Amino acid sequence: MDSAQEAQNREAFRQAIVNTLERRLFYIPSFKIYRGVAGLYDYGPPGCAVKSNVLAFWRKHFVLEENMLEVDCPCVTPEVVLNASGHVDKFTDLKVKDEKTGNCYRAGHLLKDFCKDKLERETNLGEEKKAEFKHVLAVLDDLSAEELDTKNPLSDPYPFNLMFQTSIGPSGMLPGYMLPETAQGIFVNFKDLYYYNGSKLPFAAAQIGQAFRNEISPRQGLLRVREFTLAEIEYFVDPEDKAYPKFSEVAKLEFLMFPREDQVSGRSAKRIPIGEAVAQGIVNNETLGYVIGRVYLFLTYLGIDKDRLRFRQHLANEMAHYAADCWDAEIECSYGWIECVGIADRFAYDLCAHTDKSGVPLVAHEKLPEPREVGKLVIAPVKKELGLAFKGNQRMVVEALEVVCLVPLCIYLILRFFFGGFEIQRPWEKRSSGVESDPGI
Repeated sequence: MDSAQEAQNREAFRQAIVNTLERRLFYIPSFKIYRGVAGLYDYGPPGCAVKSNVLAFWRKHFVLEENMLEVDCPCVTPEVVLNASGHVDKFTDLKVKDEKTGNCYRAGHLLKDFCKDKLERETNLGEEKKAEFKHVLAVLDDLSAEELDTKNPLSDPYPFNLMFQTSIGPSGMLPGYMLPETAQGIFVNFKDLYYYNGSKLPFAAAQIGQAFRNEISPRQGLLRVREFTLAEIEYFVDPEDKAYPKFSEVAKLEFLMFPREDQVSGRSAKRIPIGEAVAQGIVNNETLGYVIGRVYLFLTYLGIDKDRLRFRQHLANEMAHYAADCWDAEIECSYGWIECVGIADRFAYDLCAHTDKSGVPLVAHEKLPEPREVGKLVIAPVKKELGLAFKGNQRMVVEALEVVCLVPLCIYLILRFFFGGFEIQRPWEKRSSGVESDPGI
């Protein structure tokens, strides 16, 4: 059977399954009597039962067995929170617009469909062309707007923010968004969660809630929708020691892993013990490796075929703005390999961002065996006198003073570093007894 016939058979099988699920009321398009809205679905009685069972098992496997702290936060979030986290500027997909019909498409989807169609339907493709199309599919999420330009009668690709915008309160003066993820509710509550945990690291916090993403061109049924339930966990650990106490419990688990080097070079995923992956630096720390192992156990306990499950590392430009390392748990189905879980080392990005924006230090404390003194230059302008002298230019003067003072400080630090008597301190470094250090995630 040729690839074109296989594609037709796969589509026919998929459509039969979808029709059965809708007929049996597992799920149906929302607002069906009004012709529905793309990317929105309702769950019927059996669908609700399946969803409830999966979430109950998720809570048992992660929250209860790992003694996590669970929170439940609002879906509507003030803009200032998502400005700090970077979502307002960076939570985007590349979009193109058909200049004749006005229809909008996700640029990557058009290119992906084109390459897959060529590989499945063109029987006369040479090996060089096949390799080229396979390479494009492998690095698709790594391509820039210029590289995604299709040269067709479409607009140039441009970023489109996926968040639903709203306003809070009757005046409409407080802008907000529907949450694109449930993690920010955990981060902004870090100070209270840390206190609740006895001011000790490591600990993990979890949330199950609704997430909203204004997808450009929703498709593939429930796989890419505009509103969905998201279960999310954040681990907080010492950034200088990301060893995890229970890592040995998962270290011997062996499953399909797809590091970025193998993707770019055209190699296939291979089975690697997670302990070996961490030891070789493929996965960058034990905490991340432990989470990958626990996700593998969760998915296989649910009944996912081990041979159709892999963990794929994000390519360099594909990684989210907050990630130091990121892996997706992907399941092979009739649509190909589809992401179902994202696992990222976010470092201390979110805590630092919210600390800077809110002025509230989201930090951890640790007593050291010996006190350590650290000098810090602080600019403390006398605003009253500056205001009298410079009036409306006061702010510009303060900023200029900070720059002027920073330059000699940098020179001083460099000289002291090279000629001795000084330690360069990282932002998260532990300081004197009982003083704070930013936890990595």
